[in-house]
Amino acid sequence: MKKTLIASAIAAISFSGAAAAQTTLSASEMAAKMDSMPSVYGNIQYAIAHDNFDGGPSNIEHFDNGSTLGVVHDHEIAPGVTGFFKIEIDRLGADDIGSFQSGNDRIRIDEAYIGVKGDRFGQVWVGSDDSTYERAVTEISEYFEVAALNQFVDYTTGEGDLVQYMSPSFGGLSLWGAVQINGDNDTKGGNSKSYPYQLAAVYAVDALELAAAVDSNDTSDGNNENTYGIRASFDMDALRVTGEFHTRKDASDTFGIAGFYTLGRNTFALAYELTQYDDNASNFAGLDSDTVTLQALHNVSDNLYVYVEGYLGGGDDVYEYTDTVGGTAVTRSTDERSVAAIGATYYF
Repeated sequence: MKKTLIASAIAAISFSGAAAAQTTLSASEMAAKMDSMPSVYGNIQYAIAHDNFDGGPSNIEHFDNGSTLGVVHDHEIAPGVTGFFKIEIDRLGADDIGSFQSGNDRIRIDEAYIGVKGDRFGQVWVGSDDSTYERAVTEISEYFEVAALNQFVDYTTGEGDLVQYMSPSFGGLSLWGAVQINGDNDTKGGNSKSYPYQLAAVYAVDALELAAAVDSNDTSDGNNENTYGIRASFDMDALRVTGEFHTRKDASDTFGIAGFYTLGRNTFALAYELTQYDDNASNFAGLDSDTVTLQALHNVSDNLYVYVEGYLGGGDDVYEYTDTVGGTAVTRSTDERSVAAIGATYYF
């Protein structure tokens, strides 16, 4: 990741005092100090989406689609051992001045962790980050930009208070694990201590990648049944195909298949996802929900891309909206919902 002007300015200010005291500092020594500084990165994301409920209302919205700002750093602790950290904030509310100061649009810490890694023992890190289950087996729902109607995979261990480990590759096989440490007063554990865990195995050979993961779901949603997920991905030059399956007893089964095709600066993606809810599920019991997603993305430059996305959702009256009848708000549902979106992201 390239040093930014911001990082360079910080470095110059940080070393100004030292430079004054050490007038003999060489250019190579100054360059080494500059290279030891953290790297600043980020992005601004804008999108416009039109959302339509079949037989119901439709609306259009211009919004910040996840603008972020972060800092990363790593350094050599010993030969072959590297220490690292990352902190990233999001929900910047970049679409409207001051919007981050209200409601759910407040700036928040999205990722923050420290860790160590080495070729021999792998990587271990502590803090808030994408979870082991998410990284191993949820490629489809995490891929799209607006992700308006992509199917929700039912696992409950979140991204905070995690201790995660990723082993080196053993002939293409890597073993991953995570435990979330919830204290006595942590709301993620239902105000009582709990230690939900995730385990995953990822095997990659040539163009094929296979992954399996489990989430213990020891949280406060009333269903402690495990979630199990598998993923298979295959790369054929410019084409990548991925299939997924996730299941949780008394909750839901989710299937997904997607293809991603790269042509020069353009990427095209098409996905189909289906969730079948168990008869004992707390929401949408016995119902089905599916989504077809299409994306066309163009890389304008090394730092800017634009895209269009279309989502068509179907199923058994699982898309709810609020209607007004005689001045009274009434919750209704429909079996079809569509979203069209266009957006741009500038990143550095």
